[in-house]
Amino acid sequence: MTPPNNASTGKAKSSKNLLLMALASLVGLVLVVVLLVVFGLALAYPSLPSLDTLTDYRPKMPLRIYSADNVLIGEFGEERRNLVRFKDIPDVMKKAVLAIEDDRFYEHGGVDYWGILRAALHNATGGARQGASTITQQVARNFFLSSEQTLKRKAYEALLAWKIEQNLTKDQILEVYMNQIYLGQRAYGFASAAQIYFGKNLKDISIAEAAMLAGLPKAPSAYNPVVNPKRAKTRQQYILQRMAQLGYITPAQFEQAKNEQLKVKTDSSEFGVHAEYVAEMARQLVYEQFKEDTYTRGLNVFTTITKADQDAAYLALRKGVMDYERRHAYRGPEAYVDLPKSRSEADEVIETELAEHPDSDGIVAAMVLSASPSKVTAVTASGEEITITGAGLEMAKAWLSEKAAPNRRVRRGAVIRVMQEEKDWLITQMPEIESAFVAASTEDGAIRAMVGGFDYNRNKFNHVTQAWRQPGSSFKPFIYSASLERGLSPATVINDAPISFDAGQTGGQAWEPKNYDGKYEGPMTMRRGLTKSKNMISIRILHKIGAKYGQEYATRFGFEADKNPPYLTLALGAGAVTPLQMAGAYSVFANGGYKVTPYLISKVTDANGRVLSQAAPDRAGVESNRVIDERNAFLMDSMLRDVARYGTAAKAQQILKRPDLAGKTGTTNDSVDAWFAGYQAKLVGIAWIGYDQPKNLGNRETGGGLALPIWINYMQKALKNIPIEERPVPDGIIMANGDYYYAENPPGVGVESLEGATRGTPEEEKARDAVKNELF
Repeated sequence: MTPPNNASTGKAKSSKNLLLMALASLVGLVLVVVLLVVFGLALAYPSLPSLDTLTDYRPKMPLRIYSADNVLIGEFGEERRNLVRFKDIPDVMKKAVLAIEDDRFYEHGGVDYWGILRAALHNATGGARQGASTITQQVARNFFLSSEQTLKRKAYEALLAWKIEQNLTKDQILEVYMNQIYLGQRAYGFASAAQIYFGKNLKDISIAEAAMLAGLPKAPSAYNPVVNPKRAKTRQQYILQRMAQLGYITPAQFEQAKNEQLKVKTDSSEFGVHAEYVAEMARQLVYEQFKEDTYTRGLNVFTTITKADQDAAYLALRKGVMDYERRHAYRGPEAYVDLPKSRSEADEVIETELAEHPDSDGIVAAMVLSASPSKVTAVTASGEEITITGAGLEMAKAWLSEKAAPNRRVRRGAVIRVMQEEKDWLITQMPEIESAFVAASTEDGAIRAMVGGFDYNRNKFNHVTQAWRQPGSSFKPFIYSASLERGLSPATVINDAPISFDAGQTGGQAWEPKNYDGKYEGPMTMRRGLTKSKNMISIRILHKIGAKYGQEYATRFGFEADKNPPYLTLALGAGAVTPLQMAGAYSVFANGGYKVTPYLISKVTDANGRVLSQAAPDRAGVESNRVIDERNAFLMDSMLRDVARYGTAAKAQQILKRPDLAGKTGTTNDSVDAWFAGYQAKLVGIAWIGYDQPKNLGNRETGGGLALPIWINYMQKALKNIPIEERPVPDGIIMANGDYYYAENPPGVGVESLEGATRGTPEEEKARDAVKNELF
């Protein structure tokens, strides 16, 4: 029997003791580290920020402007966000986010230790780097911490995540995350992103769209489907795979979503209707009331315009302006560049140059690649190559010749404007003239449509509210209305003959006014004088009743006395008005004599829908709002209907074929401003065209030829399916000798004629009134 080896036994015991000591030291070290961490956390925890911003979550919400039929027309604020409650977030959106960001969200306590271990092993084996931040940690980071990568920040992030989990439910945390996270294109939260990228409400998105949006939090720029569609698609496909692997979607749903062709909005700033001037005016009005809170507290502003009316007004104005451009000379290309022969090099030059010439809706900037008198080839900013031939070259025909001036010739390297009509392209040009249109209810002044200029991005000046222009002959009805209170009637005979005044009578210099066409027809009724827009008639009327009385009377309609001096030139509209003022003024004739003030905002609510302010408009029918006698309004309406039947606005009746239309054209001296102010009983519309720096619009350009077509094109849509209004004859009006009179001023009592003018026979009057005059 071999005796025990005491030396070996001693060595074993020694090794065991060393191992135990090492283990004890390690445990001790771990305990020390744990105690230090606990001590550190205990010290740090009280200094952690309050979670009030989460428990009482009130994110910055932009100001939103809506039409009366709830179409979003404008949004103002640094952060575009639609706050949506957890119960209203579609399940597919939640699952897409959890699949890619934190599939163990409902299992961990704020920090996912298994996820950290999994990511560490994956990264150690050389795979693509994975992160292990939970959704709760991302919330902590986004609300309270910087993005610096330090151990201290990581520790605070974990501690904050734990604190958040103790104070909020999982659903509350996910709700905050899905409303707060930045997703590119100024979109904060998935509801806003759904609108910006797909033009949809969050509740309506598909699985494929949800997966695309879920890919944005990691890198909003890199995975932006507008800017980087290929990278965004790759990440979307990966998220769909994750959703399938986790059982969030079925194999069939995966296949369908994987192959779905998404329609991404390329213009994230585009709203449901062109109402930029409306939105800006509403913003200004709301800011006056709420100041800096306007852009952060989620105010919702509901305007009085409707999408259908606004669309009709926008298209009518654009067409009217572009029709004017076609009648006038081509001014030549907007710019020239030297294009390299290499197409790849040329493309870079084209892209850079066209960026300096933004498109204006359908009026597109294009770079000419080649040009001849019979064909022009050009390329647009989108890269589309177009060919223009035949009638499409008509406007620039003179500038396609080799003999054309070099600074106007259409040649390779020229930047031109093109537009498409049906399938054909044609050369056009950006207009230099401006225009304005406003339509409003005659019953309470609610603005139904407002277009303040041709292109808001080019010129933000709102010509409806800010442009003080001479109204020309469109002001004459207010002088006629004043004369009815001084004993004149539509049948009063006035001489259409030359007249002159000295400087004292005009407030300036001696004046020898003329009719627009330079022709004079002798004695005629006041009704016919308005129908034919005879300057001599309105001047003699104002001379009869007094310029001071005429000025004071006009203020009843909302015009400012100091902008319309009491001189005889007032008879021809030589003062200054805005289109919005004209809308309110003409409403008085339409509604029976009541002053209604045009207004734009019907109500303002907070983010929860609580009404903060509501409009209380003046209304027709309330006697305290009456500014002229009902009989006066009836007689004026009768005469203005004649203007639209067979006078200077006869096109209105010819095209719209409605007997309830009334209005007046207006063209100022030297054809600087062109107007048409007209109405149907319930709807007034004002159209204006002119240059910002007043100058002649061109030979024989008038209100009837320029502004009236805009009004007609709008009314064609606005009055569709609206019944014709029959206006009853009010008490105190009598019919005698084929015309209306105040009962107290029948024939033989009132003013029958001015300056001894004699009336023609009824047959002569009828023959004259049948004459069409579309010149003025």
